[in-house]
Amino acid sequence: MRMKWPPALAELLEAPRATARLQPPDIARWRAGNSLPGVWTFDSGMAGAHCCIVALTHGNEFAGAILLDRLLREGLRPLRGRLTLIFANLDAFSRFEPEDPTASRFLEEDLNRLWDMATLEGPRRSAELRRARALRPVLDSADVILDLHSMLWPSDPLFLVGGPQDSVRLAMELAEPALVVADHGHQTGRRLIDYGLFAVPGSGRRSVLLEAGWHWEAETVQRMEAATRRLLALLGLVPGPVPALPRPRLALVTETIAAETADFTFTQPWRGGTVVPRRGTIIAQDGERAIRTPHDDCMLVMPSLITSPGHTAVRLARIE
Repeated sequence: MRMKWPPALAELLEAPRATARLQPPDIARWRAGNSLPGVWTFDSGMAGAHCCIVALTHGNEFAGAILLDRLLREGLRPLRGRLTLIFANLDAFSRFEPEDPTASRFLEEDLNRLWDMATLEGPRRSAELRRARALRPVLDSADVILDLHSMLWPSDPLFLVGGPQDSVRLAMELAEPALVVADHGHQTGRRLIDYGLFAVPGSGRRSVLLEAGWHWEAETVQRMEAATRRLLALLGLVPGPVPALPRPRLALVTETIAAETADFTFTQPWRGGTVVPRRGTIIAQDGERAIRTPHDDCMLVMPSLITSPGHTAVRLARIE
């Protein structure tokens, strides 16, 4: 059944859906993989970094799968090091329906909230946990992860990174999109970019999540491709010069707001990337609790205009 959105939010969603230029890719030929189902690894035989490009962490975010399909079809191979292309949540993607585009985000639980050791090595079972456990050996051998995502709500495209400065510096070098947001994840579970040694400063591992734009836009795939090819060039896995780009903005998350009640509502349909100039501005109401900006020039990072108790509603950030 198609989800019923409140009228104002339905209007926001209908525009991209009506003009959608993206269709889910046919990835049947890639499902078997050459190392694991949905995982393609190419080793140059020469010393170098192992880079993992991950798509379909969420089954309804198929722009990244379009890119991986394109790279596989063109026969991309690394000049040195190793390149791994991962279609992460194949089973959820198989259930994608355009009439209810959020329903196939996952089957049983969010694959991007499972990456802490207690969960991965604990007794719990789900379709997503089985997949995460299967992918661990590949990810454990990676030096760099680029996790490709798209967005449901209107927002400026951005890179998300965790705490380690090596990952922040990598995102700043990628530089396009021109916004890097550093935060510490979600209350509801650890993200892939925060897995294991990727969250340890000085480990030499680097991880970046790209939020490339709306689910439905061809430009989202274009941003993913530009960032991926630039990353591979920076690592020396593909040839060519890496052109200099203007330094992106860096925003440090100062507060992550999770909904406490089922009555969480924003004061308006805020666009992600909006900078609210004055401290103390009310941006949302959570039951009887008013959500106010904690400082001047407060950036709203990826507000989720419909949320549920315990889930992240918005991140508040200070521009450096």
